[in-house]
Amino acid sequence: MADSVSLQFVSPYAFEAMQKVDVARLAALSDPELRLLLPCLVRMALCAPADQSNAWAQDKKLILRLLSGVEAVNSIVALLSVDFHALEQDARKEQQLRHKAGGSNGESILVSQLQHGLTLEFEHSDPLRRLRLALSELLAIMNKVADSNGEFFLRSSELFESPVYLEEVADVLCILQAELPSLLPIIEVAEALLHVRNGEWFLCLLVANVPDSFSEVCRGLIKNGERQDEESVGGRRRTEALRQLCQMNPSQALNIRAMVVEECHLPGLGVALTLDYKPDTADEAVSPLVSYVSGLLLGTNGKVRTWFSMFIRNGQQRKRESSSVLWQMRRQLLLELVAILPRSRSTHVPNDSDMDSESSSGYSGLREEHVVKASALLRLYCALMGIAGLRPTDEEAEQLLQLMTSRPPATPAGVRFVSLSFCKLLAFPTLVSTPEQEQLMVMWLSWMIKEEEYFESAAGVSASFGEMLLLVAMYFHSNQLSAIIELVCSTLGMKIAIKPSSLSKMKTIFTQEIFTEQVVTAHAVRVAVTNNLSANITGFLPIHCIYQLLRSRAFTKHKVSIKDWIFRQLCETTTPLHTQLLPLIDVYINSILTPASKTNPEATNQPITEQEILNVFQGLAGVVRSHYTITTQLLILYYILSYEEALLANTKTLALMQKKPKSYSPALMDQIPIKHLIRQAQGLQQELGGLHSALLRLLATNYPHLCMVEDWISEEEVTGTLPLLRKMLLTSSSCKYSQTQLREAFQNVLSGGPRLLRILEHLTLLSAGDLIPYAEALTASMGLVLEDGVSRRILQTVNKLWMVLNTVMPRKLWVMTVNALQPLVKLLRQQKYTQNDLMVDPLIVLRCDSRVFRCPPLMDITLHMLNGYLLASKAYLNAHLKETAEFERQAQTVSNLGLSGQPDTPEVTREELKNALLAAQDSAAVQILLEVCLPSPQEELQLEGEGGLLSDLREVQCLICCLLHQMFIADPNIAKLVHFQGYPQALLPLTVPGIPSMHICLDFIPELLAQPQLEKQIFAIQLLSHLCTQYALPKSLSVARLAISVMGTLLTVQTRVKRFAFFMPTLPCLVSFCKAFPPLFDDVMSLLVQVGQVSAADVTTKARDIDPLIASECILQSYLTELVLICIG
Repeated sequence: MADSVSLQFVSPYAFEAMQKVDVARLAALSDPELRLLLPCLVRMALCAPADQSNAWAQDKKLILRLLSGVEAVNSIVALLSVDFHALEQDARKEQQLRHKAGGSNGESILVSQLQHGLTLEFEHSDPLRRLRLALSELLAIMNKVADSNGEFFLRSSELFESPVYLEEVADVLCILQAELPSLLPIIEVAEALLHVRNGEWFLCLLVANVPDSFSEVCRGLIKNGERQDEESVGGRRRTEALRQLCQMNPSQALNIRAMVVEECHLPGLGVALTLDYKPDTADEAVSPLVSYVSGLLLGTNGKVRTWFSMFIRNGQQRKRESSSVLWQMRRQLLLELVAILPRSRSTHVPNDSDMDSESSSGYSGLREEHVVKASALLRLYCALMGIAGLRPTDEEAEQLLQLMTSRPPATPAGVRFVSLSFCKLLAFPTLVSTPEQEQLMVMWLSWMIKEEEYFESAAGVSASFGEMLLLVAMYFHSNQLSAIIELVCSTLGMKIAIKPSSLSKMKTIFTQEIFTEQVVTAHAVRVAVTNNLSANITGFLPIHCIYQLLRSRAFTKHKVSIKDWIFRQLCETTTPLHTQLLPLIDVYINSILTPASKTNPEATNQPITEQEILNVFQGLAGVVRSHYTITTQLLILYYILSYEEALLANTKTLALMQKKPKSYSPALMDQIPIKHLIRQAQGLQQELGGLHSALLRLLATNYPHLCMVEDWISEEEVTGTLPLLRKMLLTSSSCKYSQTQLREAFQNVLSGGPRLLRILEHLTLLSAGDLIPYAEALTASMGLVLEDGVSRRILQTVNKLWMVLNTVMPRKLWVMTVNALQPLVKLLRQQKYTQNDLMVDPLIVLRCDSRVFRCPPLMDITLHMLNGYLLASKAYLNAHLKETAEFERQAQTVSNLGLSGQPDTPEVTREELKNALLAAQDSAAVQILLEVCLPSPQEELQLEGEGGLLSDLREVQCLICCLLHQMFIADPNIAKLVHFQGYPQALLPLTVPGIPSMHICLDFIPELLAQPQLEKQIFAIQLLSHLCTQYALPKSLSVARLAISVMGTLLTVQTRVKRFAFFMPTLPCLVSFCKAFPPLFDDVMSLLVQVGQVSAADVTTKARDIDPLIASECILQSYLTELVLICIG
């Protein structure tokens, strides 16, 4: 479109005046400028206005006065005097004629046969014929555009090319479009003008005379435009036309650019408009071009990113042209880059002749006001090279390297700039191509290492570039190139395809010249920990570096102690939890237990000492609060539990290396309020990430007695709505009663019961944490409430307070309670049990004061402790077996070296012994509890009275049955073992209906009947009779048939003495069988007849006075008669 360069376009001032119909500004225009706007002004002055106001009337007079001195107005008035209706009809007829003729230039209705050229005809024609000539030519072009199927063509038209008549043709064109809008839609006219010479000039005049159509025309041109405008002549002409339109109306340039991005058409136009854009207030931070291109390539719209990347790639394939928008963009970016370079000749602007000969000497520091712009330029060039595939020229590469290796001031923006520069070097190592450039890069990296601490302190940021340097060095040493690529992409904020092979040169520089592995480890330990580390602190921190060094075992390899650094970092944590803390603890534990190499088993890190751990939890369970955060305490707890679990899991490996790391003492674990910490973590699950669930997993494995279901249920009761409402009654957060007052009230429990109850009720309003100081006073006085005459309400309140304390300090509470409830003899001896004693022998819990067995609130506490210690004992024995098995097996193998034997045999025996011990513990506990359920003679008398079901014994029996039910469900083998051992027959009416899981006994009663001991056979039949009554199931029926059959068999093989001893207690069970299952009546009658016949035979064969057992047979026979009568009845 170079032909229209000499033509005068409508100025932005004139266009704005037309838009606003500012008559004063229009009057200020020069004659050449006013000449371009005459079509619209004449129509405005002649046509009847819709605005009838006085203001417009005055403006119209001014317009008429303005037009009165312009000669060209007369010709335009003549054009407006034509009959446009007739003209439109002729035009439509011509369109139909051309449509029938297939678009060929044949006979024309608008224009008769031309005698001369189109220009001469136009010169000699009257206004009507001029309109017809222009309309005919324009329709011909529009038809050809419609039939071109998007293929661009440039039509040679004498009418639109003659410089003498351009203004007259423009007048005709504007009048035609204004008077015939339906025939000549402005968007189609705009498309047609692109295919003639001087088309952009005509288009600008057309739009200037119809200013309201600006956005419509621009959107239509963009929508019909090419996806890549630089690829074709048509695209470039369209871009140039739109660019001229935006220069005429610069206020809409950014909106037109937004349309370009929206449609993903004409990318060159978007860049050109950005290059043309001159903001009212200059932004010193980032230029409009950098912002625009960065937004396209780094935005979230993948379609836009691909579209613009294709523009960059295609533009590079053509020769370098000064008119190319891409090269204009690159030159402008280079100018901006050079302008901020910290050098003595920074004011020099390179031109095309000296682009390749620019010196790169004389650099100084990067100015602070240029740092943000430099960072934006670096990211933009990263996006252009990594996403759009831009291949930098030698000059661009040189200037980029100079910028990247410059030294910014110590500000947060400076830290960011250094990090971006470093990542760009890693992403595009080809920028360093000569030995001089490589030396420059090494010097800059050395400067980074030297200044890192100063930058971090001066800039006031936690995440500095020093950690990134360390991290990259560690990745290079461990050959984790993919991790480096991920780190680079994350820092730059874009996904770039980086080949691992391209990092080989950088790897050599890092591992051999700058950061040897020993230097890395020594430097990492000296790096300060991050204060108040949390997930809110982003970026690459020292913790990332230490984690990678621990993974690669660099500390143990070079004998550098890292324990103190890790402990300090764990103490400097807060919520929300940083995601790298748990992996750091895990890899640290692994480095403690597993040596770096088999040849050097001592190459391990040191664990955190017990004293350091105690300092973290000091005062947590008492009145004085710990100054460590809950995050630190939970992390240390996670460390201890994970360490102990890993120690057991690696026992076999450690035994092979003849190494036995020390585990933490039980005394240490007793001083850590595990349950209290877990309860606090439960309320912070969102902020602690996965720490809460990890702690629960470790507890369920190593401390199952702290994860009992009933505890979780009771916690819901403690933290529910009702307790919250009760706590609202507490006006002060502190309790008005002291521990001493509580002890004194317990001492006077019989005489001062109301005072004690008042204190206890007040304590129920306290939270579990505030109740901890009263735990010792409460448990130590439990023996006093066993005296007769103590109010039941006091007992229930004590039970309630104990359960609340159990949610925060169960293990310590259990030990204090067991010692407080000992019999009086042991209390006088001052014998105190420890946590370890109770885990080794859980039955100590039941060696308490016998009065506890008839005090339901305290019996509930005792059963809770017994269940917990049974679970703890299992975990303790399992851990002890794992801890010692491998080492003892190694010793056994060494001692048996050269001897025949199987080393696996002792291991199998140990496992069997452990299982036998656990089974013995469980069954002994069940037997003791069943014995507790037996009433004393005095209680039997009470049960015969009216209040038997409301007695303390009955309540204790219910509590015991609930616990036994849980034990039987958890391990059915316990139920089998207990019933094979047997228990008093008097308890069967209690256990069968009281323990819902007793139906599982039906599975092993056949096996019990097969036992040779007469007592077990009798117990099996008695048990079965109660089960049949309680559970009238098909399975019960089949087992009952088996029992009747067994009784018939035993009748024929037993001696007279055993027969009497067997049938006297079992015959009443037959009545229960018949009541539960009437179909068994015939089998039972048959058995009774057989028993009667055998008894009668014994009587007749022996004289009564000779054999004393004959009397027993007579008794049995009479008993049979009674049974038969009962069955018949």
